[in-house]
Amino acid sequence: MSAPWQKARDYMKTKEFRDYITSTHFWGPVASGGLPLAADNDMKSLPDVISGRMTTALLLYPMVFMRFAYRVQPRNLLMMASHGTNVVVQSVQASRYLIYHHGGGSAAEATAADANASTVATDAAAATTTIDTHSL
Repeated sequence: MSAPWQKARDYMKTKEFRDYITSTHFWGPVASGGLPLAADNDMKSLPDVISGRMTTALLLYPMVFMRFAYRVQPRNLLMMASHGTNVVVQSVQASRYLIYHHGGGSAAEATAADANASTVATDAAAATTTIDTHSL
């Protein structure tokens, strides 16, 4: 079990590893990794705040650069994985946008809000007509 750890530790001491850590092949994917994290955080918000145009741009951009990350020499597989993750989370955001704006999601939400408002109004009316005999 210690052999893989020893091998990894020895690799981290090499000039090749130091050159990789200080290159754009490493820091580009690290910076690009913020986009999937932001999209993952946005999934907790309501779909009415999702911008269709921005989501489309954030979906097409990583698709193009995934191919670039694979084709460039030397291949940047870390960048490709980062863009692949972004494609997945932006696809989820795009599906939420489409369901809400074009799949009847906003109409269903409005109907549910109207039903909830009428229930609250009925409960309030019932509460005002009830006479408390214990306080008399």
